[in-house]
Amino acid sequence: MKTNHVLIGFLAIMAGIIGFAVFFQEAFTALLVHPAVYSHARFIHIAAATLFFANAVAGMLWEQRSFASGSKAVILHTYNTVALLDALFSSPLIIILLLAGLSLSFNWGELWQVGWLSVSFLLFLLSGIFWVLGDIPTQYKIKQLISGLKPGDQVLPDQLIRLLRLRWWISMAGVLPLLAVFILMVYKPEIPAVADWFR
Repeated sequence: MKTNHVLIGFLAIMAGIIGFAVFFQEAFTALLVHPAVYSHARFIHIAAATLFFANAVAGMLWEQRSFASGSKAVILHTYNTVALLDALFSSPLIIILLLAGLSLSFNWGELWQVGWLSVSFLLFLLSGIFWVLGDIPTQYKIKQLISGLKPGDQVLPDQLIRLLRLRWWISMAGVLPLLAVFILMVYKPEIPAVADWFR
């Protein structure tokens, strides 16, 4: 339950940042464009992106390995640990990534006018959509099913196993756009900007 409160808290912070950016755009932009912020924002963005991506991939692989054990205790312990890391580690990293990324984009140029930058931002949002619409509801359902387990149960219910396995595909859908973002960030290819897609 505490994990849910932390996750809701971080979602509220993200919503607050978005609200501040929308209603106080000039102040928000001035804060992020400050020259002294650029180098720090770049380091923080690279570190946060690497940690976030690594945590997502390691969590996926760890969950898959837990299934290979066939042990109820190992599967539940692994899932609970990965869910805890998502709430306490990945959620703040998303906020840091968003702020540092916006700071860098404002210093780089107009977000929607730079091809690799605008596509990267859309892919980051797509990954977030998979997380919010896929992973969070699945985790909620899994927690409900886990709370109904009896200590004496030797095996996990089929529905729970199906949901735990579904997480692999939801996680994969969220991680692949991030891999593409990494490639775009490093190589910065000359591609049409999102603003040009609608002209």
